[in-house]
Amino acid sequence: MSWRLRIEHTTKVVYTGPVLTSFNEARMTPLTLPTQTTLESRVTAGAGVPVWSYVDYWGTVVSVFDLPEAHDDLLIRAISTVETEPFGGIPAPGTRPGWPELRQHGRSGRLLEYLLPTALTTVAEDISKAAIGEISGPSMSPDETAAAISALVHDHVTYLPGATGVRTNAQEAWDKGQGVCQDMAQIAVSLMRATGLPARYVSGYLHPDPKAEPGRTSVGQSHAWVEYWAGSWIALDPTSGAPVGERHVAVARGRDYGDVPPLKGIYHGPPDSDMQVTVEVTRLA
Repeated sequence: MSWRLRIEHTTKVVYTGPVLTSFNEARMTPLTLPTQTTLESRVTAGAGVPVWSYVDYWGTVVSVFDLPEAHDDLLIRAISTVETEPFGGIPAPGTRPGWPELRQHGRSGRLLEYLLPTALTTVAEDISKAAIGEISGPSMSPDETAAAISALVHDHVTYLPGATGVRTNAQEAWDKGQGVCQDMAQIAVSLMRATGLPARYVSGYLHPDPKAEPGRTSVGQSHAWVEYWAGSWIALDPTSGAPVGERHVAVARGRDYGDVPPLKGIYHGPPDSDMQVTVEVTRLA
């Protein structure tokens, strides 16, 4: 059964001194996809601040705004209403490509971008071979291999907020064995690419309660998961281990976190700042 979700994402940045001017990009508008429909969405950055938008190379809606006058803080609110669908399941095996066909597809076009390693999604070859060797076999299909990699990452990395940062790469998180959803997604992407599966990083939101009743607001969270291509894109969530469905809302997709940060920008002012983020998710229906 589909869900209708209202998401309120609030970000407050407080600077240690006056900022003379700033230019900012926010990636907080949910996508419209076969599995979800964005009914409404708006991003605001304070009274009188114009916000315009464009779609970037990766298909993400980017809200852009600047503050040309001196300011001490920045308050961004992104409010969206989205209808989501439950996980529809993987298509029948007979309709899915095998490894030879998959590797042929991956050598050309946009899929090649999702096979190449990046600075955030690189794991040493000996580690990736050992990890893949634990769960992969010649008889396993691409779909089975992807699911096994997601489960392996879920088991190997302990979810621990604060153990890593936004610049932590897949190798560092794997070695530490601790991290957050961003780390688990980037490790899974790295291992999937090592097997020959095109894989991409997905950022968005997750409703925390699978049994949520309509009308109740919950403290949600920004979230990250992965999608791999094996004839079509299939999503997996190595952090929760749950199917990606009605509780997940996709906002952006790219090669790694660097392509999809919720907020980034430049400013003229003191080097230090404090950022506070809250996400509230209400199941409306």
